[in-house]
Amino acid sequence: MAASSKRPAARRQRGAALLILVALVGLGAAALLISALGHSTLEARRVQRTVAKLAEANEALLGFAVRHGRLPRPAVSALDGGENPLPCDSEQSCTGLLPWVALGIDGVDAWGKRLRYSVTPVFTNSPLLRISAVATKTVQNRDAGGALGYLVGQSTCDLGAQCAPLVLLSHGRENFGSSVLGIALPNVAVGNVDEQLNAASARHFVDRVASAEPAAPGGPFDDIVGTLPLSTLYQQMGAAHVLP
Repeated sequence: MAASSKRPAARRQRGAALLILVALVGLGAAALLISALGHSTLEARRVQRTVAKLAEANEALLGFAVRHGRLPRPAVSALDGGENPLPCDSEQSCTGLLPWVALGIDGVDAWGKRLRYSVTPVFTNSPLLRISAVATKTVQNRDAGGALGYLVGQSTCDLGAQCAPLVLLSHGRENFGSSVLGIALPNVAVGNVDEQLNAASARHFVDRVASAEPAAPGGPFDDIVGTLPLSTLYQQMGAAHVLP
């Protein structure tokens, strides 16, 4: 009876994670997929696999939170996928690579790059006190005129206007990221300010229509960005009775 009762909950958790990725990675991933289809069916398949990898990562993060009552800290390094044992007490120290070993996944996108991971520091502590925890991550996109606007969160994050607890990122085929051998990959583009922001930021990220055009607002861009709604995290943790 106990085993059968757990299976529906696990299926619900998997379904929730996949829906999250469809909703929140949809903008950038769909745009990149359309671009890739015009260029190469191989690249289109890589985009699809990367979106699936982000969905898998979100599911694993939810599972970790349900088991431990918190989200994990970033990986030790590009060669060590264990959770960093040092306290994660700043936005910068809570930004790095997805701890793939701690989560039981490979944590690599379809271009062989480690997935980037940024988590709000307070969400790596247990017990997680929702009466005081403020999720701090934001994601912006660009409108038809190139102006930035918030896709997730807003300029100020507080208890009354929460942002996201975490951001997941694939650097895509071009520019930035780390290989599975621990090699930092260079930025070879010019004017790719949105990609540069994603590579350096610990709080604010950009997810927008993919483009290879240097003159596009924000420059060339092929990143794929995902996040996790705070309400979904709290719902899963509350159902598991690990949220005070």
